[in-house]
Amino acid sequence: MGANPIENLVNSNPAVATTVAELQSTLALQRKAYLNHPVPTFAERKADLLTLQRFIRENKEEIIAAISKDYGNRSHHESLFAEIIGAITAVDHAISNLKSWMKPQKRHVDMTTYFGAKNRVIPQPIGVVGVIVPWNFPINLSIVPMVCIFAAGNRAMVKMSENSRNLAAFLIAKMPAYFPKDKLAFFDETGGVGIEFSKLPFDHILFTGSGATGRAVMTAAAQNLCPVTLELGGKSPAVICDDFPLRKAAERALFVKCFNAGQICTNVDYLFLPEDKIAEFVEMAKEIVVTRYPQISTTDYTSIIDDRSFQRLTSALEQAEAQGATLVQLVPGPKWDAATRKIAPHLVLNLPESSDLATREIFGPILPVRGYKKLEETIDYINARPRPLAFYPFSNDSERVQMLIDRVMSGGVSVNDALFHVAQHDLPFGGVGPSGMGHYHGREGFITFSKLRPVYHQPSFSFAKFLAPPYGKFATNLMNYLAK
Repeated sequence: MGANPIENLVNSNPAVATTVAELQSTLALQRKAYLNHPVPTFAERKADLLTLQRFIRENKEEIIAAISKDYGNRSHHESLFAEIIGAITAVDHAISNLKSWMKPQKRHVDMTTYFGAKNRVIPQPIGVVGVIVPWNFPINLSIVPMVCIFAAGNRAMVKMSENSRNLAAFLIAKMPAYFPKDKLAFFDETGGVGIEFSKLPFDHILFTGSGATGRAVMTAAAQNLCPVTLELGGKSPAVICDDFPLRKAAERALFVKCFNAGQICTNVDYLFLPEDKIAEFVEMAKEIVVTRYPQISTTDYTSIIDDRSFQRLTSALEQAEAQGATLVQLVPGPKWDAATRKIAPHLVLNLPESSDLATREIFGPILPVRGYKKLEETIDYINARPRPLAFYPFSNDSERVQMLIDRVMSGGVSVNDALFHVAQHDLPFGGVGPSGMGHYHGREGFITFSKLRPVYHQPSFSFAKFLAPPYGKFATNLMNYLAK
């Protein structure tokens, strides 16, 4: 027999070993609770959802402060909008639809329709769900999945990011006053915990993060044949068509690009527009951004999450400029400030295809702008690359918009804006191919974390009486008739 993995961890990192042992005991506790009460009632699920919402309301300011401390500076209004409001409204949407989601579905009965048989599909809880949360929207990306998980009647274990240490400490300390450990438990990332978390035999794992880590999570989960929902990222494009008002498009795309300092998996990673409008777009961008962020020191402008990410982004800007790209700084003052980890929003023109900004997801306040002569060029360019998590066409021509949606596959689409499809609770959220697999939010989230169990009710009459061997003339004639 091989060495005990817990013993190996004790030798290398006792803190991780302690956490892994706690993970295993918590999973056993939650699974036992699930088996003792596998199908919570509507009233119980509604109560769980309202408790989740009450936690957010009662701890709103402490949550926002903890997130800001993790970032160095996180805009209070951005946290309020993206984290707090998003979680509260997700609960409202789930409660208003939960009865219909839980209702068994009647299905058509084949062959025995006239003999009283019945078919139905029952959505039932799958059990214990593991949720691996990134740092960029740590409340939204833990609580909104929890809404779906609790609506479906499950229990959950949540592993926070190593960049969310202050928030994780708050959640670990505070959440037990709202939910028992056998219902919901949060865990910190102390180094090495994440991969051990994904090795646990959950009934489902939801992971949000990078493609590289997503592969590792999927590999670990495969050892238990545990189903996974992967919400990854990629280079999501925007295409501004010649019929759409340029300033309106610029205002909307730049709002998203600067929100959370661009650290959003569905952000506009690069933007296409008619090449004869690039100069005009650049001037508009300078006017728009400086009115929102007069300088990068404003508390309304969010810091880059850590030194490694800050160095990656500033190095990518320097590399692009050295390779011949034109950098357009959109806020006066320093290009960046290492002490506060803030980087001024930039446009990048004439970006070489070999640069890091062209080949890697940017995840920062940097927007490459590309020109096109014919719209077909944008389609070919996007389709030659991995399928993105989101796609943003800007046009008032409905046929043109539909053509772009048909021709460019992505996880989701916002037409004439960016990002906002993610905030719609009644739309499924998820990637495609390299940008992810599976969906959650709203009804699709309820389905993801449910087992749709087919149930067939056989009446007193059964064809088995006539279709069992030895096969007589009646059975032969009946099967020949059904096979026509």
